[in-house]
Parts: sequence; C-alpha cells; structure tokens
Amino acid sequence: MGPNGGALSAAAKQAERLRIDGNTYFSKQRFAAAIDAYTEAITLCPNVPVYWTNRALCHLKRNDWERVEEDCRKAIQLESNLVKAHYMLGLALLNRGEYAKGIRELQKALDLGRGADPNGYMVEKIWQELAKAKYLEWERSSSKRSWELQNLKEACESALKEKHFLDAPQIEGFVDATATPTHMEQLEALEKVFNKAAEDDIPTEIPDYLCCKITLDIFHDPVITPSGHTYERAVIIEHLQKVGKFDPFTRQPLQISQLVPNLAIKEAVQAFLDKHGWAYKVD
Repeated sequence: MGPNGGALSAAAKQAERLRIDGNTYFSKQRFAAAIDAYTEAITLCPNVPVYWTNRALCHLKRNDWERVEEDCRKAIQLESNLVKAHYMLGLALLNRGEYAKGIRELQKALDLGRGADPNGYMVEKIWQELAKAKYLEWERSSSKRSWELQNLKEACESALKEKHFLDAPQIEGFVDATATPTHMEQLEALEKVFNKAAEDDIPTEIPDYLCCKITLDIFHDPVITPSGHTYERAVIIEHLQKVGKFDPFTRQPLQISQLVPNLAIKEAVQAFLDKHGWAYKVD
C-alpha cells in the first residue's frame, strides 16, 4: 500500500473514532460537543453520509433547522436512499412552512422505511409526523372547499328563487306559489347535489379491511403472513420477538422472514387517504 492509501486509512480510522466520541456526547445530551466531533470526522472523511446525518440530528435537538436541512441535503447527495436524512429534511421543511415539500420528503422516508431492517425500523415515527402534516393540509383544503361550496350553493339557491319568482303567474301583485310545484323539488335536488359534493370531507368510519386486527388503526406498513392474515409490520414483529414465533390468530408457526408486504392493501389504504384526508388524524 502506498503512502496515500495509508494516510487515507488512518484518516478513516480517526474519523470513525470521532464518530464514536460524537455518539457518546450525544447520548449524554452534550450536543455542541457531539457536533464538534462529527464536524472533525466530516473534515477528515466528507463522503461518509452517516457523519452528516448524525450532525443533522444534533442540530435538530437544538432546533437549528437551517443546519438540519443543509446536512440532510448533503447526506442525500452522497446516498439518496437514507431514511433518516429524508425524514429530518421533511421536518425541517415543515418547520419553515414548506408543507408540500416537507410532506414529499416524509413520504419518501416512509416509502424507504417500509421493509427496512427491524433494528433501524422507524416507520411509526415517520407516520406520526406525516399524518399530522397531511391532516393539517386536509383541514386547510377542506375548509376552503366547504366555504366555496357554501357560496356556490347560496348563489344557486338565489338564482332558483329568482327564476321561480319571474316564472310564477302573478295575480294582482301576489305570486301564486302553487303554480310552480317543481320549485321545492329543485331546491331539494340542489341540496342533495351539494351534500354529495361535501361527502368525502365528512369523517365516518374507516373500513375494517384497511385496519390492523391488533392495533385497530389504519395500516401504515401492512404485511401478509402465509396463512393470509394481514398485520401492521411493527406490531407483528414485536409479537414474534416478545411473545412467540407464531401467527397470533391461526397459531401456526411464523418467522419474520415469512412476512411479505401486502401491496394491494397498501394501495387501497393510500387511495382511501387520498380521498378522505380526515383519516390521517392521529390521537
């Protein structure tokens, strides 16, 4: 090995030691010291994504959102599929009011996080933040839609009444209300049309097949077992690790490796949420 290779290896080893120091400082909530350690590691080895995401997490703990965004973008440049980088970037963008972009980053983190190594699994955390942002987005848009529908309904009712007044035969200055029996029917039909238009924004029950049998919540990351039962991934993994290697409903033997993403249910859930934003509401 030439002198350059040896120097590179020494720099990499020193950078790793600094990362471990940074992790120790972080665990003791000494975020400034952790930032210094990660910064030194980055100076030695700027192309290692985890140094950037670790430093971003320290900035997040200090609510320094601008630096969170900078470090996450750099990490994503180095490796585009980093769940934590997309997650923290999403939070930073939401924090500065960039809702559409923030939601897009959280959605990317969620998609990457599904099916990740159980040890680094963070879908539930991502889902909570994404759901809060999507619910706020739905509240704003549904309020606007409701206001627009109400204005349009009032305008239509006013136009119908005016038409009814002009069309109705008049006797000595009095309108004969019995001469146009369809007027009330038209108003009722109008009411039905506007009620139908507002239907998707009125919270109802989420269909059972879109909810986990154990959590009773809408699926975030559905997986199917060989027996055909679908569960929330985090919940079934916890069951297999802590209770036993069997399907909770059929009691048949079950290993984590046998869990398969239920893409049909995942797509059905997304279609339902796209149409009914109120279903993003989290307790």
